[in-house]
Parts: sequence; structure tokens; C-alpha cells
Amino acid sequence: MTQGDVISLFLEDDAATLRLGNDLALALKAGDCLALSGDLGAGKSSLARAFLRAMADDDGLEVPSPTFTLVQSYDLRIPVSHFDLYRLGDSSELTELGFDEALENGICIVEWPEMAEGELPVSRISLRLEHEGAGRRATIAAPEKALVRIHRVLAIRRFLIDAGYGDAERRFLTGDASLRAYEYFHLSDGTRKILMDWRPPPEGPPIYDGKPYPKVAHLAVDAYPFVAIADALRERGFATPTIEKVDYEQGILLIEDLGTDSVLDDEGRPIVERYRESVACLAHLHSMKIPQDIPVSATHTHHIPDFDRAAMKMEVRLVLDWHMAWRRGTGPTDAERDEYLAIWDNLIDELQSAEKNLLLRDFHSPNIIWREHESGLRRIGIIDFQDAMIGPTAYDLASIVQDARVTIEPDLFQQLMDDYLSLRRAQGNFDEAEFMKAWAIMSAQRNCKLAGLWVRLLQRDGKPGYLQHMPRTLSYLKVALRHEALAPLREWCTRAGILPVES
Repeated sequence: MTQGDVISLFLEDDAATLRLGNDLALALKAGDCLALSGDLGAGKSSLARAFLRAMADDDGLEVPSPTFTLVQSYDLRIPVSHFDLYRLGDSSELTELGFDEALENGICIVEWPEMAEGELPVSRISLRLEHEGAGRRATIAAPEKALVRIHRVLAIRRFLIDAGYGDAERRFLTGDASLRAYEYFHLSDGTRKILMDWRPPPEGPPIYDGKPYPKVAHLAVDAYPFVAIADALRERGFATPTIEKVDYEQGILLIEDLGTDSVLDDEGRPIVERYRESVACLAHLHSMKIPQDIPVSATHTHHIPDFDRAAMKMEVRLVLDWHMAWRRGTGPTDAERDEYLAIWDNLIDELQSAEKNLLLRDFHSPNIIWREHESGLRRIGIIDFQDAMIGPTAYDLASIVQDARVTIEPDLFQQLMDDYLSLRRAQGNFDEAEFMKAWAIMSAQRNCKLAGLWVRLLQRDGKPGYLQHMPRTLSYLKVALRHEALAPLREWCTRAGILPVES
């Protein structure tokens, strides 16, 4: 068996064995086979039970031993099939038990793997439990990529131990379109803690001016921006998570849980009151001047980057690089590319006189928490702001009134726009005509980016679910293109086949 490194852990008691099962539930993914070996009473079944309960987020999940049935299947966040091969008559019977299909669709846990040694995948994760003194020794051998995941969850466990939460029963919360993932655990008083797993990203190939995409687009690559923006906003009365502990080098953060209520109803539709409160919160933010340099520690100051020409054009290029070939079967011609980028150069020039301040980048439903029992600004919990920049404030208004993942009907769109503009007028010193031009340009910029991003997530990252947002994104783009300043872009999109010809 070709293996990467080997992990050796001393498990001091039964609780430590259960914690390892818990941690592995956050490391394994569909297609993984976890082969558990060891003598009777070594803890294989206990570890498997802890794994399944963590995966189910149910401490009381009934986990019968599959000793006699040979396999027990669970329809969980990731489907899991638990095999016990102790009574397997012949290794060829493994196929009849549906092992291959189970592995294709989910995770397989196999106790007594030696009973079907030749039938199990070579790339399996092998975990051996052996008695050692008053505890056990766990030895894990696996392919390199699987070991990286296991090392990561064990590093997070050490982080939690240092934070005083070594016994935490960790549960998966969510992942997103980036490298970040989130988990949670409860304290004895019912309080929930959130842990952000933000692995340092690979550098990536240079794509513009010798720089990789994240540096050109000014995407955060470590935790400093998140901490800086969270603190700066919270000091000004906004509801952002308090950071309890952070390991900047490893990219692990323990943060406050702002709640679980969304600005959407159970059917995924916008709740009008909550969206209006969100827009009011945004209008208040835009009335403030946020410093561009924010001290984070004694040795680090975060400089909020500018949403500059290079970043804007890098994002709108996603239409050229991904969307066009997907939509019409052929990529852009050189002439189409040159004309499109020239149009954007002119539009970016139009933004020179636009109001500029902190923009959060993704102020929309996935990143807004509704806090019913708070008041004022603190009813709106703000998360996922690590990519904040200094640029046209109109960008964030476009992101909420044209929510990328939710259909904002025309009546609600107009209500939200009216609310925001009314509040900004009341603040004074507000150039509405200039702002509305900036809004149209920023809306078009954002939706051109998203039209390419959804295709990239499908084709490069194997995430087809985001494609459901494409019709909405293009409908939002059409709204932005109504502004007279965007007539050249509207004509280009129509000729390029991105938008249908108006009848």
C-alpha cells in the first residue's frame, strides 16, 4: 500500500478515543474508506460510533453493531456505511454487500479489514488501535491528501485544548466557495462557539503582472483582515463576532456565535423587514469614515486595500474566461476581448468622483444574521467581511438589493433603494445622481464577475450547485445596464450573446 506519512497518537482513555472519532468525522469526505483494525476490545466500535454520531450531529443516534448484518448504512450529511467483516465468509462477498456503490457515494468504515484485504481500496485510511498502558495507541496510515486533512483536524483539536475546550464535541457547520470551513460546539450552558478553519491557501500561478489571482483581487489570505474589520466595526456599534482566540499562522479562529436566524424565511424568500433593516445598517455604515490602517496587534497593522482598476478588471474578466464559452460554445475573439476591457476602462474612469468608503464585498443573505432580541444596528449581525476594501460604497448596496442567491422582486428592490436613498439624503452632503451612476456600474461589475464565477465553480471546482443562480444574475445585470452610462456595455453584452436581444 502506497502511503504518505504515519500519525501515531496516544489515547489516554475512552474519552480520547471518542474524541478521535469525533475529529475524523470532520476530516473524511465522500470516497474515503476508514479501515479499523485491532484486537477485540481495542475500541474500534466505540470510535466508529463516535464518528457516526458526530456526522449525524446526534449524540443519541442508535448505532447497532453490524457484526451479524455485516453492514449498516446511514443517510447523513455524507452517507456512511459501517461494515463489520468479522463473520465474512469470503472476501468476494464484499461486492455483494454493496461496498463499491457505498464508497462511490459516501464514506465506508470497515472493522476487521483483514478479512477482505485484497478487496479493499489501496488508497484507504488504515487506523490501528492497540492497548498501551492504561490507554491505547492509534496509528494512522493514509495517502498524503487524506493525511493532510487528518493533520488539520488534529491541529484544531490542539488549538481547542489550548483555548480550554479540549473536550468539545465538534460538529460541522458549513463550508463556502473558498477554502474556509466552519464548525461549532456547545458549552455546558448551551452557549454555542464557532470555529473558523481557514487554511493558508496555496500561492497559485501568476495571472496578472506577475501576481496570483488573490493578490490582484485583494482577497484575504490570512486572518488579520478578518480580525481588523471585525474589531473596527464592533467599536463603532455594529454587530460583528468577538474573536476569542486566533492562531494567525495556522488560520484557526474561535469566534462568537451571532445567532442562527437568517434574513430569509423557511422557503428561502426575503423577509421584507429584515432586508429593510439591513439596508438601514448599510446606510449608517456609509455615513462613517473607516480608517484605512487598522492596528491588529503590537506587530501588525492591516491596511485595507483599494478596490482599484486591476481588481475590478480582474473580476470582470471572468465573463471572458469562463462564461462566454459555456454560454455559446466559443470563447471571445481578440476583438471582443479588447472592446470589453476598453469599455470597463472607461466605466472605471467614471467612478473617479464616486463616494468611496469601506465596502464589505459580500453584504447579502448568507452573511447577514438577524438578531431579533437586539435593537438598532445590533439587530444586523455581519459576518464574512475579510475581503473588505475601500471603494465605491454603491457596491455594497448592489450586493444586498440584488442578492446573488435570492430573487429580489421589483417591488422590494424599489423599496430598498428608496429606503437607502432617503436615509442618505437625511445625512446630508449626498450626491444622489453620482451615487446612482456608481450603483449601476458597480452592479454591472459584480454581476459580470458572478456570471463568470458560477461557471468557474462548476467547471474548475466541481461545484454545480451555484449554477442555479445564473438566471437571476443575468436578470440583475439587465437592470444595471439600463443606466445611460452603461449603454456601450449593454450593446456589447447583447452582441456577445450574454444577454438576449430585446424585442
